[in-house]
Amino acid sequence: LLVYGLVFMVPIAPWAIFGTVYNASSGMVPLVYLVGLVAMIFTALAYAQMAKSIPLAGSVFSYVGRGIHPTAGFFAGWAILLDYLLVPTLLYVFAAESMVGIFPGTPRWLWALVFVAINTVINLLGVSSLKLANRVFLLIELVFVAIFVVIAIVALTGGTVPGASFSTDQVWDPSKVSAPLIASALSIAVLSFLGFDGISTLSEESTGRRGGAGTAMVLALVIVAFLFVLQTWLASALAAGRDAFADDEVGNAFFSIVEQASSSGWATAFFAVNVLAVGIANAMAAQAATSRLLFSMSRDRQLPAFLHKLNGRQVPQNAIIVVSVLSAILVLFFVGQIDTISSLVNFGALFGFMLLHVSVFVHHVVKGKSRNWLLHLVVPLVGFLIIGYVLLNAAVEAKVGGIIWLVVGAAVFLYYRRTGRSTEVGSEEPSTLGEGSVDPATTTAEDRR
Repeated sequence: LLVYGLVFMVPIAPWAIFGTVYNASSGMVPLVYLVGLVAMIFTALAYAQMAKSIPLAGSVFSYVGRGIHPTAGFFAGWAILLDYLLVPTLLYVFAAESMVGIFPGTPRWLWALVFVAINTVINLLGVSSLKLANRVFLLIELVFVAIFVVIAIVALTGGTVPGASFSTDQVWDPSKVSAPLIASALSIAVLSFLGFDGISTLSEESTGRRGGAGTAMVLALVIVAFLFVLQTWLASALAAGRDAFADDEVGNAFFSIVEQASSSGWATAFFAVNVLAVGIANAMAAQAATSRLLFSMSRDRQLPAFLHKLNGRQVPQNAIIVVSVLSAILVLFFVGQIDTISSLVNFGALFGFMLLHVSVFVHHVVKGKSRNWLLHLVVPLVGFLIIGYVLLNAAVEAKVGGIIWLVVGAAVFLYYRRTGRSTEVGSEEPSTLGEGSVDPATTTAEDRR
């Protein structure tokens, strides 16, 4: 679960957006990720509490539906479904664009379909195959993180990049820090950490002690934040104090820095690893999480029944295929519209997170009469306010598109009710999915209800 979460968040994620974040933060990129860690740790702790109490595969759909009310669960699941359905598509668009950069003149749709096919095969082979692939890709990414650290230290100590120096100014420069800058950094940082929640979708397929998914989420968030800060601190130092990157270089700012500090050969190698991390490793994890969400919503009768069919390897075969086909279709519509699809992804995740925080309070304090005020009141309250602030200041396109999606969800909900279909959360045991299912004997009567 920890490896899966790290792969989902991509330890090298800052590479692709370094220039953009550098310009938005006045060169204090590490500060952005430190702010993001503080902001998202509250959501990770909320997930951990619900994953321990309700070890099911549906993420916020299961947690909110059982923690608050089935109707709230439906809308939480519907909201985050927007995030999960579009994330694989977004990653394929990113990867296809990068491959065209490496092989000019080749069609984007071809590369997208290649990545879709590879990830579908690995996911259909089961959790063991997914686990092996995750470990291989994570190892490659961590090796290149180490290589970059060495390149940066050698360049900074050897004077390879004129004017480059390592100092605390890249983390905190009092002359530049302001409330608007912190607010802007918060919005960027929170969205950079999206993905740790995908761990919760594999709760039923994990072995070991109860609550392992929650622990893995918190650990993954802290570890990846450390890697983000380390890499961006060194990269910011190598930027040699420049005010900002120009529009024509902001997209590949990190790779330009690597080239200046070492050679064009290393820059190409880093670029290739970035493509593989996004197009295969990250997209593969996203496809797995999305298929598990569809499985759980189908099992609870919120989506067509064929989506919770398991194959011989105990993986949701039909859900995986549906995600693959949908991604292949959507990528044709969203090529060149990265900003639009990103804003929709963000709205779905943040709206689901807000309902998650409410579910922690209702499930533990209101229903369970918990007196653990720190974890069950303070943490969800602070988390709710942070996520609410970010959502309130999201792009207009994100809010409009998200509201339209919720209206469609309301129509589906009303259709279910008028046709006599149940919108109640199902009573299936959480041991029906995966090679490492949770032992039903370890679940409580409340969990089974």
